[in-house]
Amino acid sequence: MAGGGGNGGGAAKGDEFQPHPVKEQLPGVDYCVTSPPNWPEAIILGFQHYLVMLGTTVIIPSIIVPQMGGGAVEKAQVIQTLLFVAGLNTLLQSFFGTRLPTVIGGSYTFIVPTVAIVLANRYSTIIDPHERFKRTMRGVQGALISASILQIVVGFLGFWRNIVRFLSPLAAVPLVTLTALGLYQLGFPRLASCVEVGLPALVLLVLFSQYLPHMLTLKRFRGDRFAVLFSVAIVWVYAHILTKSGAYNHRPPSTQASCRTDRSGLLSAAPWIRIPYPFQWGAPTFQAGEAFAMMAASFAALIESTGTLIAVSRFSSATPVPPSVLSRGVGWLGIGIFLDGIFGTANGSTASVENAGLLALTKVGSRRVIQISALFMLFFSILGKFGAVLASIPWPIVAALYCVCFAYVVSAGLGLLQFCNLNSFRTKFILGFSFFMGLSVPEYFNEYVVFSGHGPVHTRSTWFNDILYVIFTSHATVAAIVAFFLDLTLDRGDPTTRRDSGSHWWEKFRVFKNDNRNEEFYSLPYNLNKYFPSF
Repeated sequence: MAGGGGNGGGAAKGDEFQPHPVKEQLPGVDYCVTSPPNWPEAIILGFQHYLVMLGTTVIIPSIIVPQMGGGAVEKAQVIQTLLFVAGLNTLLQSFFGTRLPTVIGGSYTFIVPTVAIVLANRYSTIIDPHERFKRTMRGVQGALISASILQIVVGFLGFWRNIVRFLSPLAAVPLVTLTALGLYQLGFPRLASCVEVGLPALVLLVLFSQYLPHMLTLKRFRGDRFAVLFSVAIVWVYAHILTKSGAYNHRPPSTQASCRTDRSGLLSAAPWIRIPYPFQWGAPTFQAGEAFAMMAASFAALIESTGTLIAVSRFSSATPVPPSVLSRGVGWLGIGIFLDGIFGTANGSTASVENAGLLALTKVGSRRVIQISALFMLFFSILGKFGAVLASIPWPIVAALYCVCFAYVVSAGLGLLQFCNLNSFRTKFILGFSFFMGLSVPEYFNEYVVFSGHGPVHTRSTWFNDILYVIFTSHATVAAIVAFFLDLTLDRGDPTTRRDSGSHWWEKFRVFKNDNRNEEFYSLPYNLNKYFPSF
């Protein structure tokens, strides 16, 4: 009976169980890199991207500036500067870098070497807080300028191109996946710091983006594209009502800092109009050890940005990024870190993971939308009071956005498995081992710090300790190094290895001119390809 039941379906039933076809470009995207939506919709979507990147832009200075000796005024100025430089870097990347719809913003990877500079002994004797802030800022600037050289050289001289030519879909899976999954501590743990605000934001975001479009019969209504705006607006008003009604008046300070809408101090501290300018804190100072530690962060950010750019290429329905284009983008990321150094953002730049996820949430991968978002960054960085209003959004609401946006980038990494042979034990080992080590090694380093007050490597050279700590606490960096090494060295003599790892699917994209679609997505504007050709 079982056999008869299996054969009774005929050819039509057999077709239902055919494997899903491999897709070089992700289907279902409403607007790809070169096909922008209409102007009103593009402007709203651009503002939404600005709103999503604002979380990291506010959180990082809020962590670093108080340790530098800065108060609310200095924090507002650093946020304005970081926002201004992010707008510049996003425009540069979209015009001259990879040309993908990528937001370039602040990076958590640079926090460790930055804090190490802030806590250096040579600043501990400075009594005046403002003077200490300026001196430490100049030290951070010098380290960032030095660190930018790594990505500029590796990118523009083609070293990164020669490395990623050997990157297969199999090795890219843990790289892309852990670029987002490694940020899990910024999701629900931050959301739960004020669960009565964060959880409604998460529920509404999922409801508006996933369920509501299927419930409504109006085919022309695309409210799911603006799910972030709807969710943030509703919960922000709700949180403001709780704040004004006195719900948090007698709660612990940590709860008030997370839940209240009037605790950031930015609105009163931010000037109405201020244009950030280079060397606004004074001339940068340079120290070799700190520069090397910051270079380690630059290296980790380079790997994480590569994972994010691969995810962006999928969500914008572009072809796999050619190695020469990735290398060009890395070079411009180095320019971005250089601008961070000369302007004084107290942080380096990287491709924004949360904004990559927002591309998938909206199904809009248009370059124009991201360029409009960059204009919003520049506008609100200059008009400080207006930007400060939006920057007062409670952190748990931002964490709710991260829960969904990071999840989409995780799915982009897992989606690359379609190119691999999952029935190969070689594939299973490389995937499982790289994922496990990418999660386990950073956890070991972090736990060691919690219990011992320092990392597993504890020498007299603080900068050397920081180099190893930064690299081995980056989930994506550890996983990418393990997967890349194993894929290059394990069973290379076996003729089936190349197909199992999916390399044959990406072969024609390793050279820019091998596929005509590359011209559409990645060629430089103003006929610059004639002078700066991609290989």
